[in-house]
Amino acid sequence: MNEPNRTQWQIRCAFNGFCKRTLKNEAINAHGEIKRRQLQEVSFSDLTPQEENQLYTYDTYFEHDEAEKSFCVAGKEITAKLLAEALHSLPDDKREAVLLYYFFEMNDTEIAKLRDVPRSTIQYRRTSSFELLKRYLEERAYDCT
Repeated sequence: MNEPNRTQWQIRCAFNGFCKRTLKNEAINAHGEIKRRQLQEVSFSDLTPQEENQLYTYDTYFEHDEAEKSFCVAGKEITAKLLAEALHSLPDDKREAVLLYYFFEMNDTEIAKLRDVPRSTIQYRRTSSFELLKRYLEERAYDCT
């Protein structure tokens, strides 16, 4: 009756030894892999200018466009840059109301909940922004030709 327990003990010891050998070999493999990678790695500061230039590319999609895209409204030429400048000229709260309403398609109630303010405040911010935007664009936009 003692013999079966002895066999189980031997099996357990053999399995324990197998697990330890496996873990040790995996650690050796991992350290070797790290050393191999370190030999292949190059610090950015060690690169030549020619090697650095191979690491990136420029987007030249719009490079040959003759002029910035624009549109003519009410006799004024409006460019994307001018429109962005006009939006940036607004106070933060008014700009946010306009952007959320027109570009994120949120209504005044949704914006009010998001910002935890009354709906009428959002409506005022949005509608009062029109006069500011109009004035900004009228002052800075060129006449269409």
